[in-house]
Amino acid sequence: MREETVNDILDRLMNGELSEYYVNVEEFMDFRQVLVKRKDFKHFRGIAQRNGDVLYQYLKEPRS
Repeated sequence: MREETVNDILDRLMNGELSEYYVNVEEFMDFRQVLVKRKDFKHFRGIAQRNGDVLYQYLKEPRS
């Protein structure tokens, strides 16, 4: 997954265009490498799914 694509998805989550985004296990590491570089990293919540997939949501308040 390209960095531009991941940032577009994360921006759409932040802006409320998407309520959640499903990342499969094959794309997880590419997705996460971009996510952890963002200043608003703590606003994203990843909810583990079966088989290593993750469902991401954006939180208005950063997690601790």
